[in-house]
Amino acid sequence: MSDFPFLSVLTVAPLVGALVVAFLPRRRPELAKQVALGWSLLVLALSVVMWVSFQVGGDRLQFRESYPWIPTWGVSFTFAADGIALVMLMLIAVLVPLVILASWHDAESSKRSVPVYFALLLVLECTMIGVFAAADVFLFYVFFEVMLVPMYFLIGSYGGHQRQYAAVKFFLYSLVGGLFMLAAVIGLWVVGGKTFDWQALTQVDISTGTERWLFLGFFLAFAIKAPFFPFHTWLPDAGGAAPAGAAALLVGVLDKVGTFGILRYCLPLFPEASKWFAPWALALGLIGIIYAALLAVGQSDLKRLVSYTSIAHFGFIGVGIFAFTTQAGTGAVLYMLNHGLATGLLFLVVGMLITRRGSALIKDFGGAGKLVPLLAGVLFFAGLASLALPGTAPFVSEFLVLIGTFTVNKPVAVIATLGIILAAAYVLWMVQRTTQGTLNPELATVEAMRRDLSLREKVVVAPLIALIVLLGFYPKPVTDVINPAVQATMQDVGKSDPAPEVGNVQEASR
Repeated sequence: MSDFPFLSVLTVAPLVGALVVAFLPRRRPELAKQVALGWSLLVLALSVVMWVSFQVGGDRLQFRESYPWIPTWGVSFTFAADGIALVMLMLIAVLVPLVILASWHDAESSKRSVPVYFALLLVLECTMIGVFAAADVFLFYVFFEVMLVPMYFLIGSYGGHQRQYAAVKFFLYSLVGGLFMLAAVIGLWVVGGKTFDWQALTQVDISTGTERWLFLGFFLAFAIKAPFFPFHTWLPDAGGAAPAGAAALLVGVLDKVGTFGILRYCLPLFPEASKWFAPWALALGLIGIIYAALLAVGQSDLKRLVSYTSIAHFGFIGVGIFAFTTQAGTGAVLYMLNHGLATGLLFLVVGMLITRRGSALIKDFGGAGKLVPLLAGVLFFAGLASLALPGTAPFVSEFLVLIGTFTVNKPVAVIATLGIILAAAYVLWMVQRTTQGTLNPELATVEAMRRDLSLREKVVVAPLIALIVLLGFYPKPVTDVINPAVQATMQDVGKSDPAPEVGNVQEASR
């Protein structure tokens, strides 16, 4: 199966499905949902086969395909995946069917076309797969920009309060970041011998000054996309206005393009500049961890609160990347996966609560657990996973980031640890104000608040809960896939793990 064109098929399949769904009659909304769900499950099945076919310990980039596109510019449709990309592709394949199920009635409440809504979700899946699978810098840039379009319409046409403002802000921020990257892409093409092939560009020697400017162009685009402080302000608006399912994909997958881009492009292509900018990147990560966590504590809107928690989590990922150790790097990639699962679950569950109450304001809840105990329990579990409770998947990744950072930069690791304390504060405070305590009398008058999790909603949350628990106790199948790619990236940067201080430990014990 290694010769099968997995990546091109996975990229094209959701687009074909989107065209089929979009042209279904508007009067047949159920058919549109069923076709979209079936198509996304087909993509999931193919992704599982690809995961099984991936050879751990084999070539760094596998499933490579290349088809001519613009030969004059040296552009081609080149796809390839390492362990980092493979993990993100599986995350997409798992989340999209669950988001479609969770969004079963979202488009109907907006009184807009149901087929178009689910077609947009499939188009988004196509662009997300393409951006992680691309091994041509120009192709990556194209997917990086086109990915904005379906999300813009999902927010602007199907979102909630201030959706148009949030959609425009999201689009403009990302577009500006894309312009920085476009300038760097052109510069890279010039100094790289007029090629966009990733593997060829990793062998190019670039002067120090040029390398720093090119790094900065890519890094700014990725820092805005992630987002890192101080480029974060678009995320709470977009996450707060987007439908819950679209927000789960926005925060769970779309934002990972930023951190993935740093790992795939900034570090291997500009290794010296990466080391030169590392202290600044670590500072931005630390500020993001503390600042976003403090803002999350004071939020009155559930979706905005979850969005701010994600900014804090991206700070941890940034610290893990720029610590330049295998442990921290593996933890950062694992964090990208686990954050997608945990925050995706949290956004979907929050969306279920908001749909029942008709409000995202925390003050409109209170004691909801007395009416919907099962839903409240899942919210509590998702919150605990978000704060990285031991036994859940995010704990493993956060632990790896901190211990890998501590070996090379103790002050950074200690400051980052404060984020764990603040995470407990904003998560437990949110759970307490929404589902615990005295029942809000107004909730008793809302008929929908008397309906606990339906069978469809149980099907949505059960796989995510199972994966969070499984990876919390047994992350080895994923770390085995990630480790070789992270080690290769560290070698590109010229960094090696510090030797254990065995002698110092033995001397201290005497």
